[in-house]
Amino acid sequence: MALPDIVTVEDLFSAPVRAAATISPDGTRIAYLAPWKNRLNVWVERIDGTDPAGEARCVTADETRSVFIYQWTRDSRWLLYMQDGGGDENWHVYRVDPNDPDAAAVDLTPFPDVRAHFTLPKGRPDTAIVQINKRNPELFDVYELDVATGELTLLAENPGNVVTWLCGHNGELFTSIQTADGGVELAQWDPTTRRMRSIRVYDGTDYPVGIHPIEITPDGGGIWLGSSEGSDRTRLVRVDVVTGAETEVDSHPDFDLGGLLGLPSPLIRSERTGQLLAARYYGERQVIHALDPNFAAVLENLSKLSDGDLAAVSSDASEQRWVVSFTHDRDPGVTYFYDHSTGVSRLLFRPYPHLDPAALAPMTPVTITARDGLDLHSYLTLPVGVEPAGLPMVLLVHGGPWARDVWMFQPEVQLLANRGYAVLQVNFRGSTGFGKAFVKAAIGEFAGKMHDDLIDAVDWAVKEGFADRDRVAIFGGSYGGYATLVGVTFTPDVFAAAIDYVGISSLANFMRTLPNVARPFLANNWHLFVGDPSDPEQEADMLARSPITRVDQIRTPLLVIQGANDSRVVQAESDNLVDALRARGVDVEYMVKQDEGHGFLNPDNQIDMYHAVDRFLARHLGGRTQ
Repeated sequence: MALPDIVTVEDLFSAPVRAAATISPDGTRIAYLAPWKNRLNVWVERIDGTDPAGEARCVTADETRSVFIYQWTRDSRWLLYMQDGGGDENWHVYRVDPNDPDAAAVDLTPFPDVRAHFTLPKGRPDTAIVQINKRNPELFDVYELDVATGELTLLAENPGNVVTWLCGHNGELFTSIQTADGGVELAQWDPTTRRMRSIRVYDGTDYPVGIHPIEITPDGGGIWLGSSEGSDRTRLVRVDVVTGAETEVDSHPDFDLGGLLGLPSPLIRSERTGQLLAARYYGERQVIHALDPNFAAVLENLSKLSDGDLAAVSSDASEQRWVVSFTHDRDPGVTYFYDHSTGVSRLLFRPYPHLDPAALAPMTPVTITARDGLDLHSYLTLPVGVEPAGLPMVLLVHGGPWARDVWMFQPEVQLLANRGYAVLQVNFRGSTGFGKAFVKAAIGEFAGKMHDDLIDAVDWAVKEGFADRDRVAIFGGSYGGYATLVGVTFTPDVFAAAIDYVGISSLANFMRTLPNVARPFLANNWHLFVGDPSDPEQEADMLARSPITRVDQIRTPLLVIQGANDSRVVQAESDNLVDALRARGVDVEYMVKQDEGHGFLNPDNQIDMYHAVDRFLARHLGGRTQ
C-alpha cells in the first residue's frame, strides 16, 4: 500500500478555473468567478454559447484583490459586487455593466472608512437597499439606491440599537434590534411616523450570533426565521407581523435548520415570486425539504446529476432554467445547467478539473463521547492508500466558535491527507447546528470544557488506533487559532506541532479592538460566553483563559500566520505572542501578509501559506512534502 501521487499546493489553492456561477433573471446569461491577472473576477457569457467571437467577458477586472460576492440585479441590467481594501472588511458596493465589459466599475458607496452591504428587493428591479455606517461607525443607516444613477436616498437612521435592517419584497423595512437586556426584538419601520413598531422579542441568549435565517415573506405580512422558541432545535417558522405569533413552517426531527454564515442560504426561494421553495438542514450531510410541489420535481431531477450535496442554486424568473452547483468531500465541485421545460442538463464546468476524486480522501462522520458524556459529532479523514493505524494526525479546529464543520470539499483537509496525515475535525460544545443546549454548554468554558472536548477527541483517535500519540498537531484559524494556542499553553505535552492562523492570544484585547460595528452587540456572544473586559473581575478571568498570560508554558514548535489588515484579531496580538516566544528561544515561525485581513483570500498568499504549513508539518510530524 502506498499514498497516491503528490497533489501540489498549487493544485489545491490556485484560483479555480471557474466558480460561483449564477444565471441572469432573464435566463440568457451566466455570471461566474474566474481568474484575471491571478485574481478572481466576475465573467459573463451567454448560456447558449452564442457570444460574439465565442468568448466570455471579464466585467470586473480587479487586479488587486479577488472578488467573491456579486449578484445580478432583478432586471438583469447590471451586476453589483462587493469589495474591501486588502482584507480590512470595509466593504463597498460596486456596479458593472455586463453589456460593456470595458467600462470601469462604479463605486456606489464612495465613502472613506465605511462598510456597506446591499439587498435587492424582488419587486423593485431598479433599486437596491443599502446599509452604510458613514454617519456613525458603530451603526448602520439604511438607504435606497437607484442602481442606474447611483443616487442614494436616506430611508432611516439607526436609533442606536438596530443590529440589521431587513428588506421586504417592495423595499419595506423591518429590523432586528438588540434590547437593553440583550433580547432580540423584531420590529417594523413606519416611514410615515419614522418610528419602530415592535413585533416580537426573543431571548437573545438563544441566538449568540443573531437569528438566522431571517427573511420577509413576499406579501410583507410575515417573517420567516429560524426559531428555537420552546424547543432545543431550530425550526423554520413564520412570525405574523401584526400579532407576533409563530407558526411552524417546517422542521427536522434531529437537525437544526441551516443558518451557518458562509454556507448557502437555508431558504431556497422563488426568483419570480419570492415564495419558499425548500429548506436546508445539516446533519452528517445536508438534507433538503422541498416546500413547493413544482420545486420538488426540479429537485428530484437535480439530485440525479451528482451524488454530492446541492450547494448554490439560481434560476431565471420563469423557474425553468437553473444553474446549480454541488459539493462533495472528494470532489471540489461541479456546476450544471438544467432546463426543466425540456429535462435537458449539461455540465458547465468543474472548478478544479485537474484533480482526480479517486486520489482524494473521504470524510467519515464519527461520534466521539466527551468525558462528561456529551456527544461530539465530528469528521475523520484518513489518507488514501495506507493502513489507517498509528498515523500522524492533525486536529483541525473550526473558527467561530459559533460555527461548525460540515461534509464538503476542503482543500486544506485534502492537502493534509495527501501528505499522509489523519485529519480530525471536532464539533466541540459551542458549535452551532446541534441544538441550543449544545451551544450554551460552552458558556464560561473557553479554555475549559471546550478545550477538554478537543483533548478527548485526540485521546479517542489514539485509543481507536488511528493516531500516533507522539505525532499529533493542532491547527486552526480565528477561534481555531485561539484553541491552538490554548492547546500549547494549557496542555503543552499533547501536541508535537501547532499552527495558529489569525488566532486570538488575549481575549480581553481581542474584544477591545473589535471593529466599531461589532462592539454594541457583544452581549449575547462574547460577553455571555467569555466576559466583559470593562468589568475588572471578568477581565481577570478572561486573562486567565488567554494564551498570552501562559506564554511561558509554550515549548511546542509553532507557526503563526497573520494578515496585517485584520480588523478582528489585530496584528499586534500575534506580534506580542511571537516577540515573547522569541525572547525565550522557542521555535516559532511567523508569516504576515500585508494585503490580507482575517483570513487569506488572494491565491498567491494562500499558496505561500500552505507551502509553509506543508514544510512545517513535514519537519515536526514526519509527513511527506512536495
